[in-house]
Amino acid sequence: MKTVTLEVREPSDAMSGFVQTWKSAKVRRDARIAFATPELLWKVFTAKRWELLKTLCSAGPISIREAARRVDRDVKAVHSDITALLSAGIVNRTEEGRVEFPYEAVKVEFLLHAA
Repeated sequence: MKTVTLEVREPSDAMSGFVQTWKSAKVRRDARIAFATPELLWKVFTAKRWELLKTLCSAGPISIREAARRVDRDVKAVHSDITALLSAGIVNRTEEGRVEFPYEAVKVEFLLHAA
């Protein structure tokens, strides 16, 4: 199953992990998308966007209009959510202009520390 892990990591930690993987020449099989803070993660992933992402899982490339139909929402609102997900690197746009989420599952990881 192709899974993407959404994680909260300091940018410096994310970069050092990238450099370490690059230097070791090991190929990572898992996809990871890092956010600097939990607040940023939740800003990108609103409840409506989670619903949209769940619909896009394993759907293959579909049009924004079809995505809106599947979640029973206004096309303009779905377009706005797709644009935010594209900007965050969560979904891809195909050459035909369709959108796709190339994963079958999403895993969220973050650790909450005492203040």
